[in-house]
Formats: sequence, structure tokens, C-alpha cells
Amino acid sequence: MAKKLYVGNLSYSTTEESLNGLFAQFGEVVSAVVIKDRATGQSKGFGFVELADEAAADKAIEEWNGKEFEGRRIRVNVAEERKPRPPRFNQDQGVRG
Repeated sequence: MAKKLYVGNLSYSTTEESLNGLFAQFGEVVSAVVIKDRATGQSKGFGFVELADEAAADKAIEEWNGKEFEGRRIRVNVAEERKPRPPRFNQDQGVRG
């Protein structure tokens, strides 16, 4: 079963390709995403990697958490589910959305 990892404190120059390459050594990478600012397209310094095998994901955490990658000491741990956000209220239109 696949396991999703949070990867924090990334260099702003880290790409999805380099992130994929870092974790491919542990097994099949299902997805690798660097989170970017919507307005500027600039990396926010964190991302997510999903590995096909749970044991490979655990090994990746053990190997890379606290280690240096592209000049930064990265944080790697199991990604937590995002808590649902309450609906936003648009005061200009008086509607939720």
C-alpha cells in the first residue's frame, strides 16, 4: 500500500524531478510534488512524495530525515491528513464560496 511523505525545509530551487530522484532509490515513486505559491509560482519550501511501498517509505524517512539535500537540512515524515477548512465567506457578494 502506498504511503505519503511530507518533505519540509526544501531549497527553493528543488524541483519535482530532483525530489523524485531523491526518493526513487527507495522504490517506486507514485508522485512527487513541490508546493508552489499560486501568485508567484515560487516554491513554498515543502512538498509531498508518495511511495508505492510502506517499507520503502519508512526506510526513506529513516535515511533522509534531518539530512542535507541541495544545501538544506530537510525534514521527512509521514504526511498527515489535512483538516477540512470551514467554507470561506465572500463579504462583497454575501455568499459562501
